[in-house]
Amino acid sequence: MKRAATSNSEPRPAVLSEDACPTCGTAMQAMTTELPFVVNGEKVVVPEVSHLACPSCGEVVLRYDESKTLQERAVEMYRHSHALLSADEIRALRQRLHLTQAQLAALLQLGPNTVSRWEAGRNAQNGAMDVLLKIVRDVPGTLDYLKMHAA
Repeated sequence: MKRAATSNSEPRPAVLSEDACPTCGTAMQAMTTELPFVVNGEKVVVPEVSHLACPSCGEVVLRYDESKTLQERAVEMYRHSHALLSADEIRALRQRLHLTQAQLAALLQLGPNTVSRWEAGRNAQNGAMDVLLKIVRDVPGTLDYLKMHAA
């Protein structure tokens, strides 16, 4: 004998409103404050970041565009504070050398998407890689050397 399924016997999960805190359920509030972001292992505090914050538990939620902006600004601040080449400077160097992003990455023995992330402002090169980029930019013959010796 089969038992009839009863859909009303199981509790339904609570559905939170769109502006509810994912931690405690309280209504989130739009805020603009400073937020930290880690770049190359270093905490960078970015001022005036728009986000949602819970007044009860302090949970912070960023929408996609806010998260992207936070990351890009943190990378830019990190590069500036360490005197690294900017995304635009890396792109200009690569274009001046008539290389694709993948070709430059291969010459520097990097992953195929690393240069793309640098140029888009999603990641920052470390200090050693920045020195190598500046040597390629400033020392004649360096590019030919890398082409002959790159793995």
